[in-house]
Amino acid sequence: MEPYLAIVLGAALAGFVQGLTGFGFGLTAMSLWAWTLEPQLAAALSVFGGLTGQVIQAVTVRRGFDWRRLLPFIAGGLVGLPLGLWLLPRLDVPTFKALFGAFLVVVCPLMFFAGKLPHIERGGRAGDAAAGALGGAMGGLGGFTGIAPTLWCSVRGFDKDEQRSVIQSFNLTMLAVTFASYVGTGIVNAGHLPLFAIVAPAMLIPSLLGARVYVGISGAAFRQIVLGLVGLSGVALLAASLPVLLLRWNG
Repeated sequence: MEPYLAIVLGAALAGFVQGLTGFGFGLTAMSLWAWTLEPQLAAALSVFGGLTGQVIQAVTVRRGFDWRRLLPFIAGGLVGLPLGLWLLPRLDVPTFKALFGAFLVVVCPLMFFAGKLPHIERGGRAGDAAAGALGGAMGGLGGFTGIAPTLWCSVRGFDKDEQRSVIQSFNLTMLAVTFASYVGTGIVNAGHLPLFAIVAPAMLIPSLLGARVYVGISGAAFRQIVLGLVGLSGVALLAASLPVLLLRWNG
């Protein structure tokens, strides 16, 4: 697949998924971009697209939030972010594909069955901060800020709107900080501007459409379909990258 076509398709699909379900711009887009883009470029586009989507949702889908509920997540996220920023430049393409593929293979089933996982009564703010820290680290690696907090909110038994409010607010904050950190460390530079100009319009209408659909339905069935397909992409990434890594290790 041509890189520009992959960027457009990944942004459009991920924009719709994020608008509908409130999660996973990076998860969805990266399942396409990891095949054709080098890790730092894919991460930069993922964080930019995720941040753009969160800004759109903040404007178009206004929902109240509780700062006392949100602050432990953000505090943890700020602690975890530097780890992801440190790891990203140290990953080459085969290693990135293998790690991201393994990540999808583990995370997608967990998110698929999140609603059926037993609820955790303990943990409180310490657990919120730990989930935020993991989300921050994963955000630094490529914009996957919402996955760990989403799983944690599910097992904590947050209702649909409370969970969406926490995750959207956390994602908006952490993606903004991550993008600023990418700029400050040189991961994002002026050469990326034309690609950002492709991502933003490609995801705009799908994101708005997904947000409109969310108002009328839960999106649970669609969410499960997306997670299933993305999980299969993870299997394919592993199958493509592991032989390369094995040859390198044996060589």
